[in-house]
Amino acid sequence: MHRVVFDTNVLLSAFLFGGNPRELLEQAREHRLALVTSPSILLEFSRILKGKFSWEDNDIADAVKAVGFCSEVVKPTQTLKVISDDADNRILECAVECNADYIASGDHHLLEIGEYKGIRLMNPKELMDLLAELPE
Repeated sequence: MHRVVFDTNVLLSAFLFGGNPRELLEQAREHRLALVTSPSILLEFSRILKGKFSWEDNDIADAVKAVGFCSEVVKPTQTLKVISDDADNRILECAVECNADYIASGDHHLLEIGEYKGIRLMNPKELMDLLAELPE
């Protein structure tokens, strides 16, 4: 099964806007891909839901639980400083820790890298198209 880390913006899009990010989350729920996340990704996800979108605490807790329920949560053992935006480094740390195959992101800082230590970085649409072509 393909191991995938979602950038925080993909998690936010899955819950707020739908589209390909929501479909990728559904694939994780249906065990068609192995979603991996970390405490720092979940913390940023909850912080943005609260601060930028004014979600209530119980709704945030439900969203975090929903992601955690269909994910493997890893605690990265190394700190990376590859990208100027430190939050993006947390995504790379998670992906390296779990030997991810892919990172799904809408962030141009991450997407510009293209690949990091054998991990392909792509937007949700590109990942959806690729996963549709690959054997499971």
